[in-house]
Amino acid sequence: MITPTQDTAGKERLVLLTAEDGIGVLTINRPAARNAMNQAVQAAVREALDEVERREDIHVLVVTGAGDKAFVAGADIREIAARGPLDGLAGRMQGLYARLSAMETPTVAAVNGYAFGGGCELALACDVRIASDRAQFALPETGLGILPAAGGTQRLARLVGVGNATEMILTGRRVPAEDALRMGLVTAVTTPEELMDRAKETARSIAARGPLANRLAKTVLERAFDTDRETGLLLERLAVGVLYAHTERDEGTAAFFEKRAPRYR
Repeated sequence: MITPTQDTAGKERLVLLTAEDGIGVLTINRPAARNAMNQAVQAAVREALDEVERREDIHVLVVTGAGDKAFVAGADIREIAARGPLDGLAGRMQGLYARLSAMETPTVAAVNGYAFGGGCELALACDVRIASDRAQFALPETGLGILPAAGGTQRLARLVGVGNATEMILTGRRVPAEDALRMGLVTAVTTPEELMDRAKETARSIAARGPLANRLAKTVLERAFDTDRETGLLLERLAVGVLYAHTERDEGTAAFFEKRAPRYR
């Protein structure tokens, strides 16, 4: 299924959603503004996530940006300049990215260009990040007299360590794709021409595995930094106990012994 590129009023849709063979692709479609994440785009992303959660034909979601310049080049600076303290406390973009991060549907960010500010945080909220060799990452908010507030201070530190995260946030420097790979910010770097194929290949690999196993693995991994080790190990045991009683385990082990691909869906 392909979402039309224009709405009923003939305007370009800010977010496109397509699906094929179990893989959904969510595209931020504002290339003239380098896919900047204003309030209208955020609302469109929420609607797209609503649709993903309703549908049964999307098993993994790839997130990317339209055009060849930017993944998402940040938030809308005009909107930031007009915000007050209550807007900061509301944390609307933070809530949106938290929802993306917590989705049962696994997510893969295909970072095709600039991922600055809210764009970097969008990539951080995805489960896996694959970058074009033209991609750059940055959290430049301190240069505007604010700080990353859509999860960037927390997710970046967990991925690349407090030292690297502190340096990126305090200096706002742009991190090229290869440096991002060395830091652990992304898991792979490829050419722009091969980026979507690589992202979809990764998505297909994820989709081929047990849906509940993936969901519980995400949950336990997410809690790894929120609990002490013994509690984390307890969560691990509880999760695998659930899976031992589930038909996914039966299908997975049967497929192994019968030397065939498992059929989880």
